[in-house]
Amino acid sequence: MNVIVIGGGAAGMMAAIMSSRNGNQVTILEKMRSMGRKLSITGKGRCNITNATDMDNFIKNVPGNGKFLFSAFSKFTNQDAINFFNEIGVKTKVERGDRVFPVSDSAMEVIDKLKKELDKQNVKVIVDSPVKCLVVEDGRVTGVKTEAGKTYSCDKVILATGGKSYPTTGSTGDGYKIAKMVGHTIVEPKPSLVPLETYEKKIEKLQGLSLKNVGIKIFDGTKLVYEDFGEMLFAHYGVTGPIILSGSAHLLRVKNIEEKLKSQTIKIKIDLKPALTTEKLEARIQRDLEKYTKKQYKNSLADLLPGKMIPYIVEESGIDEEKQTDQITKEERKNLAELLKNLEFTIKGFRPIEEAIITAGGISTKEINASTMESKIVNGLYFAGEIIDVDAYTGGFNLQIAYSTAYVAAQ
Repeated sequence: MNVIVIGGGAAGMMAAIMSSRNGNQVTILEKMRSMGRKLSITGKGRCNITNATDMDNFIKNVPGNGKFLFSAFSKFTNQDAINFFNEIGVKTKVERGDRVFPVSDSAMEVIDKLKKELDKQNVKVIVDSPVKCLVVEDGRVTGVKTEAGKTYSCDKVILATGGKSYPTTGSTGDGYKIAKMVGHTIVEPKPSLVPLETYEKKIEKLQGLSLKNVGIKIFDGTKLVYEDFGEMLFAHYGVTGPIILSGSAHLLRVKNIEEKLKSQTIKIKIDLKPALTTEKLEARIQRDLEKYTKKQYKNSLADLLPGKMIPYIVEESGIDEEKQTDQITKEERKNLAELLKNLEFTIKGFRPIEEAIITAGGISTKEINASTMESKIVNGLYFAGEIIDVDAYTGGFNLQIAYSTAYVAAQ
């Protein structure tokens, strides 16, 4: 059987390899000059291959239509993915949060080994070849037409062009247009796993400050939307980092979110000292003030906070920066402790989709057979990866979606 895979990312390469192993003649059409562009930047260039958590937990880590993936995940698990990469020569290791990385810490090694396996399976790869449309006759796909005007005949097509995040890697939403032309519904693509902007301009003073082991809570009015613990980073526009990105995936699904962002009812509270209760933090502050007795307040917080944060907290606390530590009242200590436990910002919005790690939205799952990834509209058309309206948290879950859906489509 002659199979064409459109897109040479993680899903496309996996689909091509698995389809070829099943005895098909496979061609990848990739619009960029090289394959795996987005894969090369995952995990900050280290490639977070998958997550080693129990597969039952995988659905919980997929806020975007996780149940749709139940069949795909059961047919190609995280252990199957690890075994596959080990088999093609990528040794793996498990790190904090069950994240799986190559021992080499190199995304390029992962891409090179995938390319070697494509060669081994005699998959034909044609780069610099953007696809214009599918050729469909009597409700069945029979070919693919490129922008250059060339038509490739085929029996089946696997569409794996990715979403709209990181357009410089080739993910520019082309697949949505191709699918829409043949009758598919596109759920509006939105940024997921994306930094958040705040209304407070003074956050610029904290730009570049990275915090580890902090807690966050995101509120919709008084309703808790999301809470997490881990690492975050301040930027000139607002906040980013792992726990913020995961929070954005939840925030995206709040009803009437755009209106609520405009009305400034979405708040984020940062707990700078989650290991301490407010009372214990007060006692800690008192000890520090006593240690730096007779010094100015602004010079007494070095043991408690990173240097870059001290001027900001001093200003926000409302305590005179030149006040001597032995003059600070019990009420002022209590207020300082409350501030450190609840540093609040108002969320203005999401950064652009171009800055998102993953795209929420895409081909409607209602129009895809969950057990085969075949289109319910066009016979012989299959989908794999981020083009489908599914999205997960950070930690290797999105790449596992790519492999599992690719594997099922390739069958």
